Amino acid sequence: MAIPIRARRKLPFDCEVLEHPEEITNKFSGEKVMLEPDAVAVYDSIKGAEMVGEYDMVQKGIDWFIRNEPKAYMKLLD
Repeated sequence: MAIPIRARRKLPFDCEVLEHPEEITNKFSGEKVMLEPDAVAVYDSIKGAEMVGEYDMVQKGIDWFIRNEPKAYMKLLD
């Protein structure tokens, strides 16, 4: 079981940050990006928020990605 860690960067909302980086694949393009644990947590939260229609949370997460992970944003979320 992964152990939550404290995020190094200020996150846009509360989310569980695990210990290890993870490779994320864009399901439409097949592009892959290795993300740090805090970025994985924000990405997963964005995807979950999309599923339940929490678009304010989606936008906060996208804004965070644009500022903190612009290359990953372009590959995964743009």
